[in-house]
Amino acid sequence: MNKEYSVADIENMANRLRLHVVKMTHAASSGHPGGSLSAAELVSSLYFRVMNHDPANPSDPDRDRFVLSKGHVAPVLYAALAESGYFPVEDLMGLRKIGSPLQGHPVRGKVPGVEMSTGSLGQGLSMACGIALAGKMDGRSYKTFCLLGDGELQSGQNWEAAMFARHHGLSNLIAFVDRNRLQIVGNTEDVIGLDPLPEKWRAFGWNVIIVDGHNVRQILDAIDKASISKKNPTVIIMNTVKGKGVSFMENNVGFHGKACNDEELAKAVAELEEVIR
Repeated sequence: MNKEYSVADIENMANRLRLHVVKMTHAASSGHPGGSLSAAELVSSLYFRVMNHDPANPSDPDRDRFVLSKGHVAPVLYAALAESGYFPVEDLMGLRKIGSPLQGHPVRGKVPGVEMSTGSLGQGLSMACGIALAGKMDGRSYKTFCLLGDGELQSGQNWEAAMFARHHGLSNLIAFVDRNRLQIVGNTEDVIGLDPLPEKWRAFGWNVIIVDGHNVRQILDAIDKASISKKNPTVIIMNTVKGKGVSFMENNVGFHGKACNDEELAKAVAELEEVIR
């Protein structure tokens, strides 16, 4: 955590994370760049401004926890961990390589800073509930953050977890929904419609905040508001663009789980380097 990071610094870091994502998925010739790019502002905000965490002491019992429920976007998490100092940035190019700890989905115990093994969609919020409840039972002050994909909300286990969190008053739990409206087979509303999504969460007893998921100031303000709650869990629904930051990837479902080819990488790198200070 670095409270000295300004909004501009966080925005810049988000684009650095995006640059890592396109390079590492290209090097692996596989991975999930689209959803990684849409979550860059949130992940940057958490790791470089909001969360209490220490790369030199990743097992600190009072650290804040981040659960990446949409585990397929591991590249953006790995990029943030590397930039934070958990492991060398150069190691990012080992993504999905044999012998590398940076597997296609995060695995607890293989990479310092990874809190939970995820990838089977719909399970992360349940894990986050357990971590948050343990914190309350142990009298710890840490917060638990959980990032959900909108497509994975079609899995019923999420709503069991939502009931659990409200029942136990997990005000130390903040969930985020990356509402980019695209999943691997197309638009979420064509697969199994989620709208009206805010009303669903409110019906389960959660505080609901809606933000532009690419506006760092809105994200930070929403987290501050969520932290005030002493009774209920909070969900921050982030309206985002899948593939954000790379023109030909934006709103392109084809890049949900496909890496750039050589020509596309060159274009993506040029676009991102243009906006990185």
